[in-house]
Amino acid sequence: MHQQGIGTWLAKRRLRSPDKAVLICDGRSDLTYRQLADGADRVSTMLGDRGIRRGDAVAYLGENSPEFLQVMFGAAKLGAVFVPVNTRLAPPEIAHVLADSGTRLLIHDPEFAERVSIAGTAARIPHVIVTGDGTTAGPGLDRLLSTTAAADRFDVEVTLGDPAAILYTSGTTGRAKGAVLTHENLTWVALNCIVDYDVVSTDVALMISPLFHVASLGMGALPVILKGATLVLERGFEPGRALAQIERHGVTMLSGVPTTYQLMAEHPNWAATDLSTLAKLTCGGSPVPPRVLNAYEKRGLSFSQGYGMTETSPGATSLPPTMTRSKQGSVGLPHFFTDVRVTDGDGAVVPHGHVGEIEIAGPNVFPGYHGLPDATAAAFRADGWFRSGDLGHLDPDGYLYVSGRIKDMIISGGENIYPAEVELLLSEIDGVTGVAVIGVPDERWGEVPWAIMTVRHGASVDTGTVQDHLDGKLARYKLPRNVVIVDELPRTASGKLRKAELRDRFGASARTEP
Repeated sequence: MHQQGIGTWLAKRRLRSPDKAVLICDGRSDLTYRQLADGADRVSTMLGDRGIRRGDAVAYLGENSPEFLQVMFGAAKLGAVFVPVNTRLAPPEIAHVLADSGTRLLIHDPEFAERVSIAGTAARIPHVIVTGDGTTAGPGLDRLLSTTAAADRFDVEVTLGDPAAILYTSGTTGRAKGAVLTHENLTWVALNCIVDYDVVSTDVALMISPLFHVASLGMGALPVILKGATLVLERGFEPGRALAQIERHGVTMLSGVPTTYQLMAEHPNWAATDLSTLAKLTCGGSPVPPRVLNAYEKRGLSFSQGYGMTETSPGATSLPPTMTRSKQGSVGLPHFFTDVRVTDGDGAVVPHGHVGEIEIAGPNVFPGYHGLPDATAAAFRADGWFRSGDLGHLDPDGYLYVSGRIKDMIISGGENIYPAEVELLLSEIDGVTGVAVIGVPDERWGEVPWAIMTVRHGASVDTGTVQDHLDGKLARYKLPRNVVIVDELPRTASGKLRKAELRDRFGASARTEP
């Protein structure tokens, strides 16, 4: 049988760089490519012995660890489908993921046993295994693998078009949908990263984000492993510890979201930490605020910013560090093997500078949602382009600017207001740590913009501050009519703002505002 999928990667790396460290995990010995490949082979045998076959779903609920990667690659070798489960989900949400994906075997960390006892029962999973040595209920993953010999008893043909993973979208409305990512999708997103972020075999990448997120997996771990570089694998993010790890291990690559970078820059150890090895910083989720750009540029560091989603594995565009200032607010050019266009409501491409729906094509774009043919059909144009549901425009140089979700666009007195444009300017205000611009009902204008913000302790920000800052930078109708300071902005497990929740919360109160 012939295998083309990601399940072959570790075996090939074992031949090319067997003694090179692939994983550095504090408290554990560094793992070489040979050891990681051997572990994945034992996982594959163990799964096969339990009846897991091509197309079966294998779920993993746990923090970043070597076992996460061993299970993913071991499942891929069998042609099984890997289902990484968000560790922040509640039992009913876990139950939905396990049941919807048809999970036949679940591996989880011990600390999630209580949640699994509810979710696992609901999903009727045939096999449940705990990481570590195990419990009185049965042997753990470590003991099982220590008594399993790597074998190729389950020789399976795997093509690039076969499903490799199902990753569940954040579910800002309704239940989360499972995006099916093929071996081809994961291969090409890794190649895009290698080309556009210049990943090399000598890189040391600090992994501070959870691997169950598609960005950490598809644009973090996979390109590093494909290129034969090294991952410093963290179970979670703590800014002081992240700074220490950069200095200790000579980290060259770091990925995160604006908040993580801001927290590191505000940490007491920021100025004293040696960051001289850092060369490649990538950031997604939202534009990097100017104050964060300034903090890193003072240390000689610049960002690659980007745009994407689970359905694009996830990278769609990237903005090179050299263009951070000249194209501020842009999410960059399409990745090397990806195409982006902007269309009107009928699917016709609009001229540069005109706002429309962002659409994406390329080998990194998923084939559809698991078990949801109607949702899949609605997500694609007849010519095969994926409809992102996001608004944006391309400038004359082909750089993409995102305006926000279609459903988040505000229509005030017949004029369109794109929240992302306002939010970027508001993030410049000193003391603002988070901002969401939403539309709330208004008897005269239909709806008007409000700014919902979080601010640094001791900072003073109000409607006057906001309107003064925006005066002359935006049309008057785009200025927030009200500013509300909250302790925390509601977000999904992947960090996306839950604007629907904010609209529900503040929409009724808007009717009583003067």
